[in-house]
Amino acid sequence: MDLEACTLTILRHAVVHDAGRSINPMVVEGQVHGGTAQGLGSAMLEEVVHDAQGQLVTGSLMDYALPRAADFPTPDVVHVEFPSTVNELGIKGVGESGVIAPGAMIAGAVEDALADYGVAITRLPVTPARVFDALRATGRWPRPQ
Repeated sequence: MDLEACTLTILRHAVVHDAGRSINPMVVEGQVHGGTAQGLGSAMLEEVVHDAQGQLVTGSLMDYALPRAADFPTPDVVHVEFPSTVNELGIKGVGESGVIAPGAMIAGAVEDALADYGVAITRLPVTPARVFDALRATGRWPRPQ
């Protein structure tokens, strides 16, 4: 975390996933990577914004921040296989796995990094502006020179 710019950088990301019996491992890998990018995007970038009159401000891709491959490191994916007992193939869902955890993971990591300031992250995405506002709200940042 860069306190001067209030920016976050993910250095490494690990995902452990149980797809049950994997019929097509390449597709499972792609689903986990894609879901993880989507989850990180919603945790750190993506937000639908309206102005005071209710007009959508982020109505195009020029205004709505989407994750790009360069924004995050390639996740380290570990596949575990515990076949499902509720179907004959032993398969489980895959598409949602990477999407669910990043919001809580990012919020928790930022709170841990800023614990000395007493920052609480209560809303996603965790943007630099929100980090700045959270730090300023504590009255303990920036530190006196």
